[in-house]
Parts: sequence; structure tokens; C-alpha cells
Amino acid sequence: MASEVPPRAWLPNEPAARVVLFGSLVLGLLLRARIVFTDDGINWPDEIYQSFEPAHRLVFGHGLVAWEFLEGARTWAVPGFVAVWLQLCKLVGATSPTTYIPVVKLVFSLLSVIAAWGVYRLARGLGARELESSVAAATWSLCALALYFSPRAMSENLAAVLVVWGVAFVLDQNSTRGGRITGASLLGLATLARLQSAVVCMVVVAALLVHVKTAGLKPVLEVFVTLVVWALLFGAWDAAAWHSLPSAKAGGFFHSAVVYYRFNIVENRGAGWGTAPWPYYFVHLYRSMPGVALALGLAIIVCFRRHWQVVLTLAAFLALHLFVSHKELRFIIPVLPLACALPALALSMLPAKPARLGLSLLGLVVAVSALNHKALTMGEVGSYPERADSSAWDDFGAVNRLMLAASKQPDVCGLRIDAAHLAWTGGITYLHSKAPLYMPGFSQQHGFFNYVITRPNPGAQTIATEGPWALLKLGPTCVPDVNYSWRLP
Repeated sequence: MASEVPPRAWLPNEPAARVVLFGSLVLGLLLRARIVFTDDGINWPDEIYQSFEPAHRLVFGHGLVAWEFLEGARTWAVPGFVAVWLQLCKLVGATSPTTYIPVVKLVFSLLSVIAAWGVYRLARGLGARELESSVAAATWSLCALALYFSPRAMSENLAAVLVVWGVAFVLDQNSTRGGRITGASLLGLATLARLQSAVVCMVVVAALLVHVKTAGLKPVLEVFVTLVVWALLFGAWDAAAWHSLPSAKAGGFFHSAVVYYRFNIVENRGAGWGTAPWPYYFVHLYRSMPGVALALGLAIIVCFRRHWQVVLTLAAFLALHLFVSHKELRFIIPVLPLACALPALALSMLPAKPARLGLSLLGLVVAVSALNHKALTMGEVGSYPERADSSAWDDFGAVNRLMLAASKQPDVCGLRIDAAHLAWTGGITYLHSKAPLYMPGFSQQHGFFNYVITRPNPGAQTIATEGPWALLKLGPTCVPDVNYSWRLP
């Protein structure tokens, strides 16, 4: 596994490669920031109720509770990460949702850009040239799918940056003991954030075992022991969080993993949110960014033998999801940065001059993807087939902006939302008040709420309007709802 790549190949020396790398990272961050401040929509409820809402409950003391945090089907890794930023906002007095929500989204956007830098590091560590590696980083920084998903507070985005840097450290041809332990620790953290990342851990250990005759057993043991330690930490964290649940076994060790596996694999209850045939991921990767998808597919074919470790990691992770009936494109986000490193490795197999043509073509398709990212539809990102032609952007954003308007009303003591199911709204995170939220159609006669998001009504006091919806004030106060349940319906 000899290589001309110098140890710790963090940054390029070539001026052109530096311009491409830094330029694409900065531009990628700027585009993400623009999305943060112009898009209040959600793609799927998990980006609120698996991250923001439990974190808000942890920091501010109130919030709706999804079933996963009643039955212990998740670790607290992602909500805990979000809670850190909410707590920092609280410490400096930035307790308005118009402040702390963009802060968290900007953090996730920054993580996505750091993942793009990790693409460069991975490609260089496996022998790719500097310019090719920089263009590979630009692929993740600027492709439409990364721009769409990266500002969202989802476990997949946190796992993506941990996976690409973890694999980069572990598989680096010049990796040191410290590098391998760091990489394995990042992969352990990725598994805490997203359980499916355990597949990546298994593949990298297998990849090291293949080279045990030339590299020795020591690298395998270093990585394996580190991963075992993180597995024990996973179990202990679960035990601390879920040991008091009636369903907890063995003190709650690995409770979330067991519940998650039973729910999604044994009982296949995820199918209740929709099913899709096995080619789903290939179809929607192509639909969302056709040029980039073709480039990644060609690179996988070219790298199949020489860089099989990365290809096998992608294949194993994808196989895990192909035959689960409920599919969402975001599920494979954790390994897409790995795929973006493959074009750099493929082009680096060519002499420098012929490779420039391939780089130009790759740069062109990435630029087209970035320029067209705002044209993404629900059909292209694989969501809501019943309205496949509708825009993927700012979905339910009007409702969330009206919730932000409601958060500024000092007398709000209850809110009914007629525009959507509560799961497709920003929840208490956006309202930031210990005021009950009610589903569409809940009777007004009980007096449990004094504001409503509904169709405009000339006979009611209008506080704000957004598109076809309005925030209306119904009365000065509420009757306390002593039987209100904070469980998400």
C-alpha cells in the first residue's frame, strides 16, 4: 500500500487546487446560509421531532414528545448535540426561535462543508492528486442534494461528517496509530448518531484485515478495540437514558438499538410511512442530480478493484437500505461524501493531462447541479409521490413562519393549527411557549386556545398572513387544559 501521498495531507499545495477547494467550501457555506434564512420548511418530521424538539425540552423545559423518546428508540446523541447550541444561545440571551433555529441550522450547514473537506482528505489519503481531490470536495459542497439536506438538523447529516472523516483517518495509506484511533472514534460517534453507521465500522475493520499480511495485525487491533470501547459507551449511554422504562432489558444497555431493530426490521412498522421498490435510491439520486449521479456511478465502476474498500462500504450501507420497504433519500446521506471521493480516485489513475478533461466535465456537472438546486421537486428528492411536481423547498414553511409570529405574542396560551398535522410543523421549537398545540378541527368551544393558524377570516383579528394561511387571534386568554397530552399525535 505504498503511496506518494505525504502524511497528514490536509490542504493542497498547488495554487489551482487551493482555489478550487477553498472557493467551493466558501461558496457551499454561503449557499447553505442563504437557504437557512429563506427556507422555513421541513422535508420530514424527524428534522424537528428527533432533534430540535427533544433538545428544546431539555434546555427550555417543554416540548412535544415523539414516540421514539417515549419508547427509547433513539439515543440522545443528536438532540444532545442540538441542545448544546440551544444552551449556548440561552446563556447569551438569544432565546427567540428566530435566533436559535438559524444558529443550529448554520451549525449543521458548517458540518456539511466540513464533510466536503473530509472528501478531500479521504481522496488524498488514498492516493488521489490534489486538484482531483479538490474537485471531489466541491462535488459534495455544491451538489444539489447536499445543499437541500445539509441545513436540516437530522442524524444523517451529523453521521455524514463523522463517517467521511472517520474513514479518511482509518484508511489513510500513511495513517498513524493516533489517526486510526481518532478515525475509529469518529465512526463510533457516527453510530451513536445514526445506528446504521455500524455497517461502516464493520467494513473498515474487514478492509484492514485484508491487508494484515503487509500491514500487520496492530492496525486492526487498534481500530477494533477502539470501536469496542465506543460500542460499550453506546450501551452505557442507552442504559443511563432508558433504564427506567418498563420495557428495558439488561439495565437498558443497547435499548435504543433493540427497539429500533424490532420496529423497523422485525415488525416492519416503518412501512406505515410509505414503501418503495428496491431501485428507489438509484432512481432518485439520478433525478435529483443526474450529471453528478452518472459521474459517481462511473467512478464506482472504475474504482471497483483498486479502491474496493470505499466501494464495499458504499455497497454494504446501500444494501442495508435497499430491501427495507420504507425508503427516504436522506437515509443514504451518511455515505454520499464517501462516494464523492471516488471520481478523484478514478481520475488520478489517468495521466494528469487526460485527467483534466474529466475534471472539466465533473466541474461542469457540479456547477449545473448547484445552479439548479432551487428547482428540486418532491418527486426528485423522493418525497410525497402524491405531489411529486411540487417544490421541495419551503414545504410547510408558511405555517412555521406563522408559528414564529405567534411566538412573539405575549398572551398566547394555546394554538390550533388547521394548516397541517402537528408532525409537519415546527412544534414548540418554533412557538417557544408552554402553550398547548392542537390539531386541525379541535373544537374552539372549550376555550383551550386563543390563537389559530387557519384560512383568513375577515371577522377575526388577523395578526399575520403567509400565503393562503393566517394567524388569527380569537380571545384574550385560555381555559387551562388539565388533560392535555404533550405526546406528539
